[in-house]
Amino acid sequence: MSRARTTLAVLPVAAALLLSACSSSADIEAEQQADTGAAGASQALVVDTSPEQADRVSTDEDPDAAALVPAPIAADGKLTVGIVGAGDPPLAFLADDNSTVVGSEVDIASLVAESLGLELDVRNISWEQWPLSVQSGDVEAVFSNVGVNAERLQLFDFATYRQGIMAFTAAPDSDLSIAEAKDVAGLTLAVGSGTNQERILLDWNKANEAAGLEPATLDYYANAADALLAIKSGRVDAYLGPNPNAVYQQSKGQVAVVGTVNAGWPNTTYVAATTLKGNGLVDAVEAGLQHAFDDGSYTETLEHWGLSDEAVDAPVVNPQVAS
Repeated sequence: MSRARTTLAVLPVAAALLLSACSSSADIEAEQQADTGAAGASQALVVDTSPEQADRVSTDEDPDAAALVPAPIAADGKLTVGIVGAGDPPLAFLADDNSTVVGSEVDIASLVAESLGLELDVRNISWEQWPLSVQSGDVEAVFSNVGVNAERLQLFDFATYRQGIMAFTAAPDSDLSIAEAKDVAGLTLAVGSGTNQERILLDWNKANEAAGLEPATLDYYANAADALLAIKSGRVDAYLGPNPNAVYQQSKGQVAVVGTVNAGWPNTTYVAATTLKGNGLVDAVEAGLQHAFDDGSYTETLEHWGLSDEAVDAPVVNPQVAS
């Protein structure tokens, strides 16, 4: 069995994000080899990018957690999980076969499935698809950097597994520093539609307009590759997106992290496994996560992908959020 590997530089997560311009790990590996000098003094993490994922951290079945799986979901012996796999390392990206979705989100989902005694069935979906995919039953859960907010809590149940940190990324030579609303006044910012990031920027625009400042112009991008190209070409000043991707991109010298903000601003929120409201699966997912927390496989998985700084102490079902 041949296995391709790539080196991922791990930077402190005092920073945050941008998504990769690559759609396959072959592209990622080629770019990473070209950027090895830029990563230089950073601690290196070697990650398996083969479809087989022989380096994936594993756990064992927890009978108590498995007993919580609702019978209709357990019937086929699978946990069907939706993951947005369109080239967003280290969260989710395509392996060297340009088909298999791999990454930290897949590995967390795998730990849960193993804890529940189920086979993991990954479905590669788009970000816009995930709510309807859960509601229609096409997938039973989503592990895809979904942040908990008040609106989503009306329709879905959540079990938390990471802190929700967002980051502003800009060109490597940018002199921007973004910490609060006034810092984005007059800028052109890339953002994804329907995300917590968009909500934050819309709220910041309202605050700036109330203070007599020029609002930021929001440019919407359906995928990370386009947002990265927009930064490189100067069409946007910065991009606001998930922290893990920013850590990856900064390690490659593609961008500079120029600020961070919690996804629940002005409050705190978390990234969580997402299930249909009221069908009971979330209790099983929480128990499966807790099993992975207890045996160390959760911690080992985050370390494997360089995301230790986003760890939480324990999974929580439907954490309270400000409305």
